[in-house]
Amino acid sequence: MIRLLLCLLAASLLFGCTGQVSSTVLPRPDQLQFPPLEFSFPDVKKEFLANGIRVYAKEDHELPLVEISVLVGGGSIQDAKTETGLSQLFAEALESGGTRTVSPADLEAELEAMAANLSVSSSAYSYGIDLSLHRRDLQRGLEILADLLHQPGFDQVRLELTKRKMVEAIRRKNDDPGEIAGRLLAETIYQQHPFGNYPTIEVVENFTRDQLLQLHERYFQPKNLWLAVSGAIETDQFLAQLNRTLGNWQGSAPPDLSLPELPAPPAAQIISADKPVPQTSILLGQPGISKDNPDMFPLRVANYILGGGGFNSRMMREIRSNRGLAYSVYSYFQIGRRLPELFLASGETKAESTLEVVQLMRQLIQEIIDQPVSAAELELAKQSLVNSFVFAFTDSHSVVSRKMRLDFYDYPPDYLETYQEKLSAVTIADVQRVARTYLKPELLQIVLVGNSQDYLEDLKSLSLPLQTVELNNE
Repeated sequence: MIRLLLCLLAASLLFGCTGQVSSTVLPRPDQLQFPPLEFSFPDVKKEFLANGIRVYAKEDHELPLVEISVLVGGGSIQDAKTETGLSQLFAEALESGGTRTVSPADLEAELEAMAANLSVSSSAYSYGIDLSLHRRDLQRGLEILADLLHQPGFDQVRLELTKRKMVEAIRRKNDDPGEIAGRLLAETIYQQHPFGNYPTIEVVENFTRDQLLQLHERYFQPKNLWLAVSGAIETDQFLAQLNRTLGNWQGSAPPDLSLPELPAPPAAQIISADKPVPQTSILLGQPGISKDNPDMFPLRVANYILGGGGFNSRMMREIRSNRGLAYSVYSYFQIGRRLPELFLASGETKAESTLEVVQLMRQLIQEIIDQPVSAAELELAKQSLVNSFVFAFTDSHSVVSRKMRLDFYDYPPDYLETYQEKLSAVTIADVQRVARTYLKPELLQIVLVGNSQDYLEDLKSLSLPLQTVELNNE
């Protein structure tokens, strides 16, 4: 009886109380009309402390949390060849080594008691500190942050442990075929440039605490420091707290952050490393562009069509969907924030189909150079890139930290506001022009890591120089 009553209730809701079927015909999903997707970048307050620290702030009182991100100019691009890996060690030792006033164990216990998250990282151009905590602990969090910035501990016991971890990672550097391919490509294209340098066991074992202190003194200066904060703050009150905590830190002149010049790229060749695995890791690469290149937006569209659009891309459709030769295959431009970085195309396939996949990837690159893309491909790529833009700003901190990073890397002031407009303006002619200009088969390096005896002989048909590499763990 209850089931019957529920069915009658559902029917009444569906057909209306009169018992008659509505005459309204609902449109099909593909006939629905929606207003244009519009996005305006939220306001972020920007202030300077008297000592030169740049502060970016956005209030968000939805949750009682505060997130802080700090950027300090420097990074691995500044590491000398004889000190490759120092920036990585510095970041890990800064996070785990305590401060001059608090031991590592006590600091970890205090952060755990506050349910606070602290992490330190390094990149090519910067060092980063991220701190997330409850608003009630903000003052203590700022004091801990100030200690890390101004008087880090670099505890010797923790430092030795961090070095051992790095050494073990170097010993295991040849475990993953994809990582091997990336390293070999960078070493080939960048040669002795910092982008192509990797730490060795000998260098890491000889790092000292004094080197970390010298690096800290060189780069951790107020005028070289950027700070983003979001969450449950009152901006003026936060700035006052920050001034009390860090305002007296004067430091010295900003460091020299000039960049080493990139080497001339080598001609196209094959680099093969033998590893007894069932699949071949394939990585194609050549020099790309930096964010200052005016053709960045047409290149984003071109790459989406070529290999960056997932199942909508030519590479995935032809190599995976049509031929079943790879689970994943893709391409992308690493758009350098200061120096040009790489264009990459990558995939994995069984050893016997290595040559076929390499030929298809090269063929698809050549086709987008030689032939205009279709109007349907262009429209899908532009709509996808324009519509996905908003997902880069999923919370308040992604907004404020993105604004800080854009300024840190000298992006144009209207970069975000004009991003969608510039993508929408790309034409078929633009795509072919940039493909012809920036995709250079004569410079394309082909890196293969796998069971080379299954395909090495086949590679001769490509008529390219072949370099074989012996893998070692030093």
